[in-house]
Amino acid sequence: MVRVGVFGAAGRMGGEVCRAVAADPELELVAAVDPRYPATPGPDGVACGPGPEVMASAGVDVAVDFTVAASAMANARWCADHGVHAVIGTSGLRDDATAELRAAFPGPPNCLVAPNFAIGAVLMVRLAELAAPMFETVEIIELHHDGKTDAPSGTAMHTADRLAAASSEWSPDPTRTVNLEGPRGAVGAGGIHIHSVRLRGLVAHQEVLLGTTGQTLTIRHDSYDRTSFMPGVLLAVKRVGSHPGLTIGLDAYLGF
Repeated sequence: MVRVGVFGAAGRMGGEVCRAVAADPELELVAAVDPRYPATPGPDGVACGPGPEVMASAGVDVAVDFTVAASAMANARWCADHGVHAVIGTSGLRDDATAELRAAFPGPPNCLVAPNFAIGAVLMVRLAELAAPMFETVEIIELHHDGKTDAPSGTAMHTADRLAAASSEWSPDPTRTVNLEGPRGAVGAGGIHIHSVRLRGLVAHQEVLLGTTGQTLTIRHDSYDRTSFMPGVLLAVKRVGSHPGLTIGLDAYLGF
């Protein structure tokens, strides 16, 4: 039985993770951390509190983090110092954060940072990566709910990284006249353009548009509910202990 703690447990994603872990017969939810919680025993004996100390007292094996970048890094440092595996779904972590995590988690304890836990989203990135060498142009459009405060999304930047690694033969941007600032979006790895949409009613969505002479290929993934991420989170919690050091992306846990 894997003993699990959740950072950001009072948030929408954190709460969903708590419910998913509690319902899994192979896992045990033992700690829930959130600044909004008083230090008190929670329901079913779950230790609750505002700081990571409750993780230690509960004997957590794996901590799951869906907070914000600054908090996630502080929580990750605590996990590394206390021998707790970390599963991080927080977006907005930069290259310097990745380097710090790699040094902090030589394994064990181990750490997974995944820009997206939806299995379909992981497949979307992989399919786009396979298609990349056959196309000369590509653009990424990511669409999220209006409560998401960072842009572009971690998934979009991860997708651009993978596409740039798969092919360097992208045609240059033809734009010469800009009528409004920023019409071509952000420029990610390999000069790949990324466009961010924030709209009430959405959850998490992404399109990868690839084009070549006479044809286009659109690969799209849609998450309509936060439950779509839970199978990937549960898989990560169960497998992080057997993947030494830092792993970026859930695909490594899926075997591709």
